[in-house]
Amino acid sequence: MKYRCEIEIERPVDKVVELFDNPNNLKKWMPGLQSFEHISGEPGQPGAKSRLKFKMGSREIEMIETVTKRNLPEEFSGTYETDGVYNEVSNSFQPIDGGTNWVADNEFRFTSLAMKLMAFFMPGAFRKETMKHLNAFKEFAESGSEDEAE
Repeated sequence: MKYRCEIEIERPVDKVVELFDNPNNLKKWMPGLQSFEHISGEPGQPGAKSRLKFKMGSREIEMIETVTKRNLPEEFSGTYETDGVYNEVSNSFQPIDGGTNWVADNEFRFTSLAMKLMAFFMPGAFRKETMKHLNAFKEFAESGSEDEAE
């Protein structure tokens, strides 16, 4: 399953990329993120691996992020793997009238029957979850609250 999500952020590209690229900011805009732990490789560079732990309601989800491409602001791509799900994400940030357009291309592959069924019967749930993250980042970036603590 492939789809694209886009959002306009009223901050310049360089500031958006700076906020996006700082792992200390992840909890400020990723709903449910409990921890982000670097595992191997040079942080943020191709080949680097990190463990992300989320709590979504009563469910706990752990996924492994592997950075595959880094050429910001044109592209930051990675894979995200968890039980039954493999997701490739390519992010790009383009300047628009003093702001930024963030484009996130997603491709999901499912290895478990349960996830295959969910994707078949509720494909919109994946796009909705992606947009939730883009909107949360937009709110964080536009609020200026990133200046509080780094």
